[in-house]
Amino acid sequence: MEEQETTIVNKLDNKERAYATGKRKNSVARVWLKRGNGEIKINGKSIEKYFSRPVLQMVVNQPLNVIQAENNYEIMASVKGGGLSGQAGAIRHGISKALSIYDNSNRPALKKVGFLTRDPRVVERKKSGLAKARRSYQFSKR
Repeated sequence: MEEQETTIVNKLDNKERAYATGKRKNSVARVWLKRGNGEIKINGKSIEKYFSRPVLQMVVNQPLNVIQAENNYEIMASVKGGGLSGQAGAIRHGISKALSIYDNSNRPALKKVGFLTRDPRVVERKKSGLAKARRSYQFSKR
């Protein structure tokens, strides 16, 4: 029993933060999570400034809504690569992993809705002899 407590404590840094990496498409998010007032900073900006679309803000907040802790954690994330949608998904993945590291009792609820699984879907590569990944060139009979 004591060993489990020490492993959880060791996963928090000297500022009592949990760290996790989230990935989605070509985006990679590094997420630090600690107890706080519910402030979310992404690349030094507030979530409203970074993600102006409400849908993307909702995606980022989904893990906190699942465990009913909207204003209990302070989140600092740095994200790079991909587009805004992929970045929002990467931050969601990172927040979910950090929440399960911070408090292991959050893990079953997050796992049930699928937030701890990395979404493997990425853009398919273009093949030679085709116009795009699957689109063929237009056939000309004459």
